[in-house]
Amino acid sequence: MTSTSPSAPPSTQAQKAERFAALHRGPALFVMPNPWDAGSALILAKLGFEALATSSAACAMALGRRDGQITRDEALAHGRAIAAATDLPVAADLENGFGHTPADAALTIRLAGEVGLVGGSIEDASGDAAKPLYDFNHAVERVAAAAEAARTHAFPFTLTARSENYLRGHLDLDDTIRRLQAFEKAGADVLFAPGLPDLAAVRTVCASLSKPFSFMVSIKGKSFSVAELQAAGVRRVSLATSLYRAAMAGLTEAATEVKRSGTFTYLDRL
Repeated sequence: MTSTSPSAPPSTQAQKAERFAALHRGPALFVMPNPWDAGSALILAKLGFEALATSSAACAMALGRRDGQITRDEALAHGRAIAAATDLPVAADLENGFGHTPADAALTIRLAGEVGLVGGSIEDASGDAAKPLYDFNHAVERVAAAAEAARTHAFPFTLTARSENYLRGHLDLDDTIRRLQAFEKAGADVLFAPGLPDLAAVRTVCASLSKPFSFMVSIKGKSFSVAELQAAGVRRVSLATSLYRAAMAGLTEAATEVKRSGTFTYLDRL
C-alpha cells in the first residue's frame, strides 16, 4: 500500500493521480476494490490495496435504492467521502454521466476532479429500458467530450470508457470491440466491458486494444483469478459490488441466527 508516515503530509491530488496512472503502466495488473463508505475504504487501505473505486450499485444499495437511482450530486458526495478517507487514489463509477448529452458527461468528469477523485468512468448505457444503449456515434461523442473535460484538470485524470453490451442483453463481442476501439480513439485512458462471458472473450478484447483494459469480478461463472486475467492481458480488476454483497451476506447470516435461535455464535467468528 502506498501510504504516508504519521509525520508526513498527505498526498496531493496530483500525486494521487500520478500514482493511479502509473498503476496502469505497471508490470502486473492491480486489483481495485470498491468500498461503499469511508469505513470500508479504511479497511481496504489497511489491507494494502493501492487504489480504490466507488461502485454506483453499492452506493445505491447502501442508500436503500437500486443501481441507477442516485443523482450526480449524491455520487459526487459519495466519491468525496471515500477519497477523503484514505491517502489512496480513488476513481468513481459515474454511470452515464447523469445525463444523455456529451455536455452532461463532460460536466460530470469536470466535477469529479473537483471533489478529489483522480479517475472516473462513463458508460454507453442510456438508462432507457426501451433502448438501453446509446447509438454508436452518440456514445463516441460522449466519451470524446468526457476526455476533453478530463484534460482540463491540472493533473492526469484517468478516464475509463465502458461498453455495457453484455450487461444490457446485447451479447455482441464484435460490437463491443468496435465501441471500445472507438472510445480509445476518442481519448479514453482505460477501456471496460463488464460481463464478458469467458476468458477467450477477455483475451480477444485485450488483444484488440492498445490501452489498458479493466475487468469486473462480480458475476458468478464470469469471474476469473488474477493469474488468469493477467495472462489474458487485463491490466486492472474491479470488484464492483461483490465486497458489499459479501458484507451484507455476513450481516444477514448473523442477524438470522439471532432472530431464529437467540444465540450469538457469529461473535466467535469476529
